[in-house]
Amino acid sequence: MQIGEIEKGKDKIIISIKEFKGKQYVDIRTYFTNDEGDWIPTKKGITFSPENIDDAIRYLQDAKKQLG
Repeated sequence: MQIGEIEKGKDKIIISIKEFKGKQYVDIRTYFTNDEGDWIPTKKGITFSPENIDDAIRYLQDAKKQLG
């Protein structure tokens, strides 16, 4: 289930909920378009378990504060 996307030049980063072995994860992955115009996932990405989401959000918010 796609949650949202962020444009990144010709590519985009898609945030989605994925399931693997009966467990749900948040997947943040770069996608590109193939010759047919379909969006294809790359190996560039990261997957968070539900237990790690709060830490990831906190660290991103800390990084944003440090950027000003």
